[in-house]
Amino acid sequence: MKYAVVKIAGHQYKVSEGDEVLVDRLVDPKVEPEVLLVVNDDKVSVGKPKVAGAKVNVKILGEEKGEKIDVRKYKAKSRYRKHIGFRPQYTRLLIKSIS
Repeated sequence: MKYAVVKIAGHQYKVSEGDEVLVDRLVDPKVEPEVLLVVNDDKVSVGKPKVAGAKVNVKILGEEKGEKIDVRKYKAKSRYRKHIGFRPQYTRLLIKSIS
């Protein structure tokens, strides 16, 4: 079992080869994830903070929208009602290889 923990746009993800990962929308089309940990069967490499010489190759598959989130606020007896909607945007990445 080979997997890695990578940092992309300030968030950490556990990825394996062939995985598809949804990350927050990336503005820059070139993605260089920081490799923080690599596990290859029984061998574990922990970075301080990055693993030297480790690289994760990714391919951008496209952008998509997430589920809409509705936020409602209400206060009784004061005629206060507020509604806010938010729909996050994601980028789908394919993990090609871990080396």
